[in-house]
Amino acid sequence: MKRHEYQLVLTTCPDTQAAERVARALVQERLAACVNILPVAQSIYLWKGRVESAAEQLLIIKSMTDAYSSIEKRIRELHPYELPEVIAVPIADGLPDYLAWIRNPDKT
Repeated sequence: MKRHEYQLVLTTCPDTQAAERVARALVQERLAACVNILPVAQSIYLWKGRVESAAEQLLIIKSMTDAYSSIEKRIRELHPYELPEVIAVPIADGLPDYLAWIRNPDKT
């Protein structure tokens, strides 16, 4: 496996509708093999000089690293936030069959 060939991209959404819209678009457009939506992440953050709090849904996007810029672009197009979280974390290793599926989910 080439180092950091695979990635997890993280983003949060304010509600189920936004989370599903982003997740479905990324999978349908073959930018991600899978997106997990984890409900009820409580976020506390600084925004425009104030401490804010919001219930959000966390999306864990599994993809190839070369898809990052397209994923970022689609999230920015679909996301309701002025400044959405878009963070990529490299996958250092994993079950070879699962990584092969991320590479080519249409072959399953």
